[in-house]
Amino acid sequence: RQSLGVRLLLVSFCIWSSGALADRQPGGNRWNGQHKRDTDTNCVKSVTTASGNLIERGRSFCSGELIFEDNFDFLDFEKWSHENTLAGGGNWEFQWYTNNRSNSFAEDGMLNIRPTLTADQFGHGFMTSGTLSLQGNFPTDHCTNDAFYGCVRVGNQQHIVNPVKSARIRTIESFNFKYGRAEVRAKLPTGDWLWPAIWLLPKRNAYGSWPASGEMDLMESRGNEKLMLGGTQIGTGQVGQTLHFGPGPAYNGYEKATLTKNALPGQEYNKEFSTFGFVWTPDNITVSVNGENLATIGGDFWKLGEFDRHGPMENPWRHGTRMAPFDQEFHFIINLAVGGVAYFPDAATNEPGGKPWKNNSPQAATDFWNGRDQWLPTWNLDKDGGKSASLLVDYVKVWAL
Repeated sequence: RQSLGVRLLLVSFCIWSSGALADRQPGGNRWNGQHKRDTDTNCVKSVTTASGNLIERGRSFCSGELIFEDNFDFLDFEKWSHENTLAGGGNWEFQWYTNNRSNSFAEDGMLNIRPTLTADQFGHGFMTSGTLSLQGNFPTDHCTNDAFYGCVRVGNQQHIVNPVKSARIRTIESFNFKYGRAEVRAKLPTGDWLWPAIWLLPKRNAYGSWPASGEMDLMESRGNEKLMLGGTQIGTGQVGQTLHFGPGPAYNGYEKATLTKNALPGQEYNKEFSTFGFVWTPDNITVSVNGENLATIGGDFWKLGEFDRHGPMENPWRHGTRMAPFDQEFHFIINLAVGGVAYFPDAATNEPGGKPWKNNSPQAATDFWNGRDQWLPTWNLDKDGGKSASLLVDYVKVWAL
């Protein structure tokens, strides 16, 4: 996966007594706040923009207006679309994303993204001899990403088919926005080598392919309860927030815009719900965890990334604003990945068993699957419907600046 770093600044909002939540059109899902804007003299026009199936074309917003909300009373397909791919997020991750109510559903007012085993559906022999084809007959069944053999895979002894089923949902069709304040309340999964993420990608790649057009990672974590690196717990006790930006994959300035937050012992992110937030303005991006502002990153990302030190190179953001590439509309993505060859360091130590694959292994997924006696018991899929191994999301909310 291409996988926010960021804050010290509080943005002041004009909160008006009525109309914070826009009216809904009768029988529809499109936000319509025209009456509130026309009748409320306290409305201050926001710099926030938004587009998508849920937003009136050309709509403007009042400062502090709630412009997107999902409390997951049900899985709203008008808001969220599923990815259907074997691609592995660009990191050769071990899951395949599917639109299946065994892997993504709403229950008790929460989104559940739950991993399941491919072998439970097709049998263990299928892993080394079966063919997974995601070329469906209907538009909703079509493969969404054919990169990295993302639409068809054939299993053999060295390269098995993707061993885990999971889900990745996004708002690219329904809701994209530029500038605003966002919060996501979530409880992270427990299980070795699980990789939950809440992040954003641009609606359009205004500055070119990744990472030139940017990526905001609001939350990433690892499901291992006892994963240590250099004396630091980097599993369920740690979350990361990152901005990805650069003229090309080999020149990504994310290390200049990455931060981590470790929870206190006993308060790890898999044990209770946490709120992950950011404020995104025309001047900077600030991130927070549970209301604590962690850092702020300002503009001029070319300078921040120190790309000039690599020699003559063209700045893809030279015609953008000081916040480029983060001066265009982005959409939300929520997913639960597994493993891969980038996010879990080989040098880390894990209990009760070590990492069963190496990041440079040509058969990483096979090595992972062969080590399932170590990691599968930590997922507890046979208890409480696999709830502990699931990414649980209470709500997603976005307000205009």
